[in-house]
Amino acid sequence: MNRTDFKGLRGHHQRGELRRKPIICFGLGLAAVIISAALLSPWLVPNDPLLINMQDRLLSPSMQYPLGTDHLGRCILSRLLMGSQATIGISCLILLAVTVIGIPVGLFSGYFGGRTDAFLMRLVDGAGAVPEFLLAIAVAGFLGPGLLNVMLAISCVKWIGYARMVRSIVLLEREKEYVMASIVAGSGLWALIKRHFSRQLAAPLAVMAAVDVGRTILLISALSYLGLGTQPPIPEWGAMLSDGRAYFQAAPQLMIYPGICILAVVLASNLLSDGLRDRLDVKNRS
Repeated sequence: MNRTDFKGLRGHHQRGELRRKPIICFGLGLAAVIISAALLSPWLVPNDPLLINMQDRLLSPSMQYPLGTDHLGRCILSRLLMGSQATIGISCLILLAVTVIGIPVGLFSGYFGGRTDAFLMRLVDGAGAVPEFLLAIAVAGFLGPGLLNVMLAISCVKWIGYARMVRSIVLLEREKEYVMASIVAGSGLWALIKRHFSRQLAAPLAVMAAVDVGRTILLISALSYLGLGTQPPIPEWGAMLSDGRAYFQAAPQLMIYPGICILAVVLASNLLSDGLRDRLDVKNRS
């Protein structure tokens, strides 16, 4: 390839990156707004999100109730803001749990190989044989409804993808000369993780975690919609969808508003994952 061709490819890549920048910036801005609203929700709520007032049920938007009220006279905006803490907070805790489970399983499986790899991968294959939504419903149904049980149910499902990805990367890196030289020099597993594996795992894990925020929130909302998640009167977007189902004809906003919030978080997580992939994936950039 001559210098002119290289400059042409580089210019094409830069133009493509510029075209993607507005989308990435939009995702960052949307995520910043959502996270700020969740963190500041105790100071932003205009009314008590748990206060029931049957005289004000199903009101239209007003100065007192900017998005109206639900079937129990509670402020919809206040419940959406406080519900963001539950929905996003649970999602982040679940992601922390699945990385704590999935990364060590993938590391041990890929590094030691042999019987250890075969045993751990059979566990992964067995857990991954059932669609994650059905498995989450089964686990949540067995444990019973509740916030903690939803976290346990989704954590039992989500760690599988992280274990598989970490194992595949470790298997590839383990056979490379610099890793083999480090092993011959006496480096143990922890030293290899610190010096070599962590550099290769950081970017894929960041991209996967970013997109999993949206997927996890969808699972949380789906389980809450089915009555297996957070229980009344705790505000949560999936539970708000379930509460508004019976009033969809008369007051569709009871389902529209939480649905828009879920859509916004999923959109932001997908845009962020695309931006992280473009920025962090060295192979993709080259």
